[in-house]
Amino acid sequence: MLDARNSSQLKSALFAIATIVLALSLVFFPKEALEASTRGLDMWWNVVFPSLLPFFIVSELLIGFGVVAFLGVLLEPLMRPLFKVPGIGGFVWAMGLASGNPAGAKLAVQMRKLGKISQIEGERLAGFTNSSNPLFIFGAIAVGFFHNPALGMILALAHYIGNIVVGFLFRFHGKNSEEMHLSRGQSPLKIIDAFSAMHQERLNDGRTFGKLIGDAVRSSIETLLLIGGFIILFSVLNQLLSLLGILSLIAVSVSTCFALIGLSPELAYPFISGLFEITIGAQMISQTTEASFLSQLIVVSFILGFGGFSIQAQVASILAESDIRFRPFLLARFLQGLTAACLVIPLYYLFYEPLTDEVSSGGVRIPASIEQGWHFFLEISPYITFSFLCLFILLKTMHIKKRFV
Repeated sequence: MLDARNSSQLKSALFAIATIVLALSLVFFPKEALEASTRGLDMWWNVVFPSLLPFFIVSELLIGFGVVAFLGVLLEPLMRPLFKVPGIGGFVWAMGLASGNPAGAKLAVQMRKLGKISQIEGERLAGFTNSSNPLFIFGAIAVGFFHNPALGMILALAHYIGNIVVGFLFRFHGKNSEEMHLSRGQSPLKIIDAFSAMHQERLNDGRTFGKLIGDAVRSSIETLLLIGGFIILFSVLNQLLSLLGILSLIAVSVSTCFALIGLSPELAYPFISGLFEITIGAQMISQTTEASFLSQLIVVSFILGFGGFSIQAQVASILAESDIRFRPFLLARFLQGLTAACLVIPLYYLFYEPLTDEVSSGGVRIPASIEQGWHFFLEISPYITFSFLCLFILLKTMHIKKRFV
């Protein structure tokens, strides 16, 4: 059995070897690496940045103006009994559902830094408040890849119900640990109490509107730049592992497991790719015509819930800014992936297959405006990204100048 020193040395050697192999792969496959990097950049530029930025900025403003404290008082009777987190967890959950990964983790860390939640409560929040946003599920997956808006409803229901299930299960996480924040008890809550908490929170913040919105834009764009780096990195990593044949080797074992549980073995390789990067995997799954349609939905639902290693790395870097541990988050992602994959089966038979067997026509009637809205978003998204990056450079320049004045 290896002692601690030998184990540490082995880990260092493995990290060094993996990094050297990655560097050599970049040298031997420069064209493929560039193409993968461009794909990752394109997804960040056209989808991730413009879809997440408004939610990040608004969340910063809501925190600064005390609205989060207001909601925290009102939602305490709901969030505490169900999920064993303070009322402000309702705000984190709502913003996580609306804006998508990794907003839930980012807001959980913010609440922890502000002293609003304990470490255990932060781990519970980070565990179930991270999800794919509706725009990505309906637009990119249902419309963009499967060309069927009806599937968005099935995938979204499985995904968000899975969130609730994980949140309820995670109320038992750390139950033996000492909680820093206790319930308010059974005293009736009043709107005036919530308003007083909001007012006091705004006074404690003390920033003017101009200062607050400038900080919100700068902080949000810095986080999105970090996210973009991870997306590009894992897009390249996924391509290099594919070229080296490593993904194919792993897919052999996975295909055997898929065959045992009744899933199409042809989905093994796209599934492995999806574990690295959701978008790439989902696109490959939608193009695997040899697999049954239900198998495609189950595998897509799992990787949507799991999040992919790209998102795991993003969250790990965000959680590292606090004492919230990453391991509970990883367990929560696996549980949600498993739950969402299981939920797709009854939802499929309830809402889709009884109406039609034709994949192209679908069973759940969704307004055509969803597809039109998605294409309109893709048209204007590059201008949104470019405009806010210019604004970020301006704000950063002004901030640097103030430091030297």
